[in-house]
Amino acid sequence: MPLDYPTLKLIWWLLVGVLLVGFAIMDGHDMGVGTLLPFVGKSDEERRAVINTVGPHWDGNQVWFITAGGAIFAAWPLVYATAFSGFYWAMLAVLWALFFRPVGFDYRSKIHHAGWRRTWDWGLFVGGAVPPLIFGVAFGNLLQGVPFHFDANLVPYYTGSFWALLNPFALLAGVVSSAMLSFHGAVYLAHRTEGDIQRRAIRAALIFGPLMLLAFSLAGLWVARGGLGYAFAVAPDPAALPNPLAKRVVAEAGAWLHNYASAPATVLVPALAYAGGLAAIALVAARRTLAAFVASALAIVGVIGTAGVSMFPFVMPSSTRPDASLTVWDSVSSQRTLGIMLWATVIFMPLIVAYTGWAYRVMAGKVTTAYIRENEHSAY
Repeated sequence: MPLDYPTLKLIWWLLVGVLLVGFAIMDGHDMGVGTLLPFVGKSDEERRAVINTVGPHWDGNQVWFITAGGAIFAAWPLVYATAFSGFYWAMLAVLWALFFRPVGFDYRSKIHHAGWRRTWDWGLFVGGAVPPLIFGVAFGNLLQGVPFHFDANLVPYYTGSFWALLNPFALLAGVVSSAMLSFHGAVYLAHRTEGDIQRRAIRAALIFGPLMLLAFSLAGLWVARGGLGYAFAVAPDPAALPNPLAKRVVAEAGAWLHNYASAPATVLVPALAYAGGLAAIALVAARRTLAAFVASALAIVGVIGTAGVSMFPFVMPSSTRPDASLTVWDSVSSQRTLGIMLWATVIFMPLIVAYTGWAYRVMAGKVTTAYIRENEHSAY
């Protein structure tokens, strides 16, 4: 029996969230390692050891990013069109930063020249540090509302500017994102390295972990006290065909807290961010690094999940014309499209997870400077 339209809409909200969380956990630790590269590796051999912890599989982890983008395009076409036009320059900045990763990994060790390698080290830093910051800024703007509207033909018009995206709350959200993935990368490095590199990675984790929790708390207080939120005056029909103009929305102070009052179990999501973060800090300090990595991943689930649960069912609220806000119920593809995509996901996502698990099992173990010396021509 086929699933009804409202159920499919809800499932795809969950699946897009799973893909974004998967990207943050899997590619996030790669980016965190890139961010920390110039600081935890003091010599060329140490930096090569750091790079080799992620070099063999970073491109495989990009599958989560590509799949999440494809899922948004196919499941939420109006969100994709509106977000990528409104955040056009921000997305280009992410793309330009990501250019440094493939060429950095491939070319960095091709030439035995200190200046050449140091340049690519900083290129990998840019490729690791810039995307998390911009993604966090984007989420911060979503929570505030984005200045856009539709005409009668549902053509989106963005009325803001790139610099307007860099407002104080969005920058705070960027700090949350950057600290979260730097912490995750530091925990991963602590697990995959030893000696001086591991000690520096643990020190970095003990800086970025508390910073993540502090920034997350400040952002939560800002949402609670700063008047952020949107609510329905006239709600859309969950079973209706998509039409974002067939509802009434109002900006309402504290509306992002309504779901926690109406469904108290949702409080467990932000609680997971704190529990996972605190556990990861304690575990990495005790050098129980694998458990710390799992706890850090749970903290990421909590942080990203908090944004999703707080805004539900809103996906992209409009600050200039609230009635044009995009929600889970009115910005999706057809029922048939969602159903076909669901079957594709049921088949292919377990394959991706299984392959990723196999790859990490094969490449498990410590990467040391001794290994780099012994594999001079094969290591990154």
